[in-house]
Amino acid sequence: MTLTTTGLQRFWQLRHDAVVSVTERFYATHGTVYQQWGPRGREACREDLGFHIEFLRPVLEFGLVQPMVSYLVWLREVLDARGIPSGHLAQSLRWLGDFYADHLDAPDAAAVQAAMDGVLQALAQAEQMPASPAQPDTPTAAAWPEVCEFEHALLRGNRNEAQQVVQRCLAQGHSLVSIEAHVVQPAMVRIGDGWQANRVSVAQEHMATAIAHAVITASLEQQSLPPPNGHHIILACVEGNHHALGLRMVADAFEVQGWDVTYLGANVPTRALVDMVTTEQPDLLGLSVSFPQQLGTVRDILAQLNERLPDTRPPVLVGGLAVNRFQPLAGVLGAEGHAASALDAVDVAQQLLKQPPTHGL
Repeated sequence: MTLTTTGLQRFWQLRHDAVVSVTERFYATHGTVYQQWGPRGREACREDLGFHIEFLRPVLEFGLVQPMVSYLVWLREVLDARGIPSGHLAQSLRWLGDFYADHLDAPDAAAVQAAMDGVLQALAQAEQMPASPAQPDTPTAAAWPEVCEFEHALLRGNRNEAQQVVQRCLAQGHSLVSIEAHVVQPAMVRIGDGWQANRVSVAQEHMATAIAHAVITASLEQQSLPPPNGHHIILACVEGNHHALGLRMVADAFEVQGWDVTYLGANVPTRALVDMVTTEQPDLLGLSVSFPQQLGTVRDILAQLNERLPDTRPPVLVGGLAVNRFQPLAGVLGAEGHAASALDAVDVAQQLLKQPPTHGL
């Protein structure tokens, strides 16, 4: 069951109060369990509850339960690795449901409770299955042997060593796009798995991402690019999406094929993006979406572009964590195409350019 527009607005306005209320309820009930983490424990509790609400929003907006369940199964493994009682996860969801039941009008409260019941039921079913990484992952190409060396260089903060790994692969005749798909991306997935299992720190993960960005940027600058093919694409992470490494790889795939690429990077404000697309009118717009709560932003971008460019809006290609596992979302949002990786993004783009426009019909 989904909420009305007014109900969804009220749900979102109450999120801070919901987080504070449930956090206090947790500490009143389980204070001795969380005492060992000190002030950071209370802060982490608030952060997790905030993410619960963010993932619940697309359930209420689009009726999509599975992305939230996947997130919760992933979170359960993260909490288990850090000694947090697994039963507290379901309890936090029930208490959030209680809060909203007390603060929303009856029809909207019923919708939230129905959504929460559906999530809890699906979560209970998922917990009966063997544990596996459930965060929607970008499909990863087969890892080459160089992955281990590249991963270790990233975790040690050794940019030169990481660059040397890529240079050796280039010298062997591999393309940069293939190296990114078979070395860089698998290494980053392994590092993410290490953080999930509490073997890699947040600082290490951020350092690895920064080095990977620097290495592939330096490697692209060494490439001999083909003549321009006359096509222009704008690539952006939607507002709220700070995970730009995958999009950088997509940008590289287009550049080495002769496209004129406008790469805007992470967390691009919707208004600025819509203004740029309206002014430049590229052949294609590529959007990266990391989490389900950003799906509404994609829909908003398309709605604004449809209004401002009713007959000339460029086709929209979407990708990223939030849509790669749940590919039908591309159609739900109104986007013309979906690319699961940099390897297939250019092929999908070429197919879109051959199709007659349909968004104005």
